[in-house]
Amino acid sequence: MPNPYRTLAGTTVGAIGLGAMPLSIEHRPDESRAVATVHAALDAGVTLIDTADSYHWHAGEEGHNERLVARALARYGGDTSGVLIATKGGRGRPGDGSWTVTGTPEHLKRAAQASAGRLGVDAIGLYQLHKPDPAVPWAESVGALRELLDAGTIRAAGISNVTTAQIREAHAILGDGLVSVQNQYSPAVRDSEPQLRLCTELGLAFLPWSPLGGISRSSLDGLSGPTSTGTAFHRVAAAHGVSPQRVALAWLLSRSPSVIPLPGASRPASITDSAGAGRLELTEAELAELGASLPPQTD
Repeated sequence: MPNPYRTLAGTTVGAIGLGAMPLSIEHRPDESRAVATVHAALDAGVTLIDTADSYHWHAGEEGHNERLVARALARYGGDTSGVLIATKGGRGRPGDGSWTVTGTPEHLKRAAQASAGRLGVDAIGLYQLHKPDPAVPWAESVGALRELLDAGTIRAAGISNVTTAQIREAHAILGDGLVSVQNQYSPAVRDSEPQLRLCTELGLAFLPWSPLGGISRSSLDGLSGPTSTGTAFHRVAAAHGVSPQRVALAWLLSRSPSVIPLPGASRPASITDSAGAGRLELTEAELAELGASLPPQTD
């Protein structure tokens, strides 16, 4: 039977997380639907919510998503003590649709403190360096995470959009304080296969962002481009009477016990469906069919 739970930052979380970015960026829903989406995730057993200070639409909205997630949790009628909020720092959005990268230690330490304030916590459960800054030595950026851990501003550290060499260097600096890697990984985009293998070897959680690539569009892709149909994922989904998105997430979970996918959602129904992947059992023959259908990737 599939395991609907995973381990992250020393705690047990649901095998599927919620990528909260679509609730705050371009074409975001109104607040009532956004809050309902977070509540639906919690109702479905999701206990990992991924956000970032740069998840916003317009200039001057830094932290929009963090504040939204905090408000949604405060308004939830049930117990939220087991919910792990993972946020990120090191990227920015000027408001023109572009993304910037700032990985100086000074910026990261200020950003983490600001994120903790917006989330209303004494210490951030999981703080992730959003992307390496080519203008800053990697060891200096990771060193800021070390300082944040030592100061108690964050309880655990993660890194995102990284190479295997960067994972190894961060692991050497942070030791047990490093608990996760968040890279793009999906049926269509598997360039991070080496990073996934290394995370499994080191006992780090691997958090795929845009995990439904090849099945549906990423929030980063805007509204252009077709959604795939008629794939092996659709055929297996039909056999189980579920969505191809749920099959794709179950396939990701089968790749390694380190994997915790972070599908984005802007509607309650979407995350409710995705959360069901943790209990979807795929046969060996189905996994083989899905794997054989994927485009080759080099690593």
